[in-house]
Amino acid sequence: MKKQATSDNCFVCGRKNPFSLGLNFYVDENGDTVAEVSFPDQYQGYPGILHGGIAAAVLDEICGRAFSDNGDQFMVTSELSVRYRKPVPLNTPLLAKGYKVSRKGRVAFARGELLDRDGTVLVDARGTYVDIPEDKLQAMHPDSYGWRVTPDEN
Repeated sequence: MKKQATSDNCFVCGRKNPFSLGLNFYVDENGDTVAEVSFPDQYQGYPGILHGGIAAAVLDEICGRAFSDNGDQFMVTSELSVRYRKPVPLNTPLLAKGYKVSRKGRVAFARGELLDRDGTVLVDARGTYVDIPEDKLQAMHPDSYGWRVTPDEN
């Protein structure tokens, strides 16, 4: 699998943000974006259950990355629809997956899932994402925010 870039301070993937979920994203052999995750207690909603906003944040991130094989296609969310199917347990290995649906010019449509290890869909989402114009992207200076692919830890 090919690893995607992350940044220093992102809430979902930040390496230096003490509140970050610390996810690493990969493109699998099917071209889908995947991330393994286990949510600790501090992201609890009801006892033993993940807060829905955290699940939405992960799905927003993985859907937005679906069109970015290298992690360098910067897009902003235009719309996100989340469907909560089953409670998401804490401290349990899970898998997030993002899929390309279609693209029309600067606008991309993606879907995502948060699954348990048996493949049961716990939460799913559909999102619309828009390319950040090149001039705006250059003004953001992604490199200055630590945007890069880092080696996996052994």
